[in-house]
Amino acid sequence: MVNKTINKIGTEAKKYQLAVVTQILTLMTNAFGLIAALAWNNVIQELVNNYIRPYIGKDSSLISLFIYAIIITVLVVTITLQLSRLKQNLEESLQKKTNRGSSF
Repeated sequence: MVNKTINKIGTEAKKYQLAVVTQILTLMTNAFGLIAALAWNNVIQELVNNYIRPYIGKDSSLISLFIYAIIITVLVVTITLQLSRLKQNLEESLQKKTNRGSSF
């Protein structure tokens, strides 16, 4: 009886540890993603300022901002679509393996 209670407490403690580690991992991944996004933000701004703005004029900051926004939007949509396809392929592959494993 006491061993069952101790095992149950140990199992619950491991569940909480896993939940905490999972949450920390999620937060850290999001933080690093934000840092990477800010770095790319600077790169794209410099690209627009140095290579596009000279062709459309120095006083065309609004046009430069639109071009910057379009570049960011295309980049985000492309990456999101690719990651969604990758996720779908992995889920389908896992489902196939699970179905094969349960048929034996």
